[in-house]
Amino acid sequence: MSLRPVVPGGEPYGTHRVLEPRGGLPQPAQRVDNDFSRLFEGEVLLAVETLNIDAASFTQMEKEGDPAHIVLRTVGDRGKQHNPVTGSGGMLLGRVVQLAPGRPAEALQVGDRVATLVSLSLTPLRIDRIKAVRPPSAQMDVDGEAVLFATGAYARLPADLPERLALAALDVAGAAPQVARLVKKDDVVLVLGAGGKSGVLCVAEARRVGGAGARIVGLEASDRAAAELRELGLCDAVISADARDPVAVRMAVLAATGGREADVAFSCVNVPDAELGAILSTRDRGIVYFFAMSTSFTKAALGAEGVGKDVDLFIGNGYAKGHADHTLAMLRDMPAVRTLFEKRYC
Repeated sequence: MSLRPVVPGGEPYGTHRVLEPRGGLPQPAQRVDNDFSRLFEGEVLLAVETLNIDAASFTQMEKEGDPAHIVLRTVGDRGKQHNPVTGSGGMLLGRVVQLAPGRPAEALQVGDRVATLVSLSLTPLRIDRIKAVRPPSAQMDVDGEAVLFATGAYARLPADLPERLALAALDVAGAAPQVARLVKKDDVVLVLGAGGKSGVLCVAEARRVGGAGARIVGLEASDRAAAELRELGLCDAVISADARDPVAVRMAVLAATGGREADVAFSCVNVPDAELGAILSTRDRGIVYFFAMSTSFTKAALGAEGVGKDVDLFIGNGYAKGHADHTLAMLRDMPAVRTLFEKRYC
């Protein structure tokens, strides 16, 4: 593959690729430049092998129709996989094809296989064809190309873990470090959507940092995921319920905890309207952390006000320093979690 010419004007945050509106940042942009016949200073060109679509986005696309067709349409329209309904994207696995001058000092080399740790909703992407779709893991094998900007985070694929396993975990790598920051020993912890990727990692980290005295409650609507969560053995209680019914969620949590509200609640639900279930189940001055991309800030803020809950509302940040290493180390240290991920995503 011949090297692409490199032109000046590369900006670390990617504003040089934004077509609409001009001068904006690539994540909120309506359309970005995915013409890779030339590169800009600071960019990395990747040959894309797999897209890992975020759960909220994939669920929405399944309800609308054929996810493969919708992804091709979205990328064709916007130059990136930025779901116009959910506003979210996912991440990708690819191989380094070319490193343009002007990047920060790093050990990255041509030929390295990496997982991007920034959202597809801001990553310029071209798809030539979709080769396979794997709904259980929300992954698509593709032929295509993408670029990372100078500020774009990535992780080299580890040699000791299956690639699909690593990709699934890295997609939600920010979950576990955020739990480690917020959960204290012996806390009551509620995880909504506890049977999904981010939910399982939240449960596992809550058990690690909360210790044996913590009360971990997982809520899961899927009977299969709830059964797998019980087999995992990290929750003190697993509630099979719809997170969108806030009063029912609250009553079930109180029944499972002997009347104690959660000190910290994590919402990892991949459908809308789950904000109040987490808020209503959390004690005053407790913390509610919304990791799911389906969360509505308006519903959370006005909902907490409306039910008189004095809780701190955190918007999930998928990035935390060292989050990739933290999450991959968890899979190595907790064999049961790794086995569950391998069963689902490999």
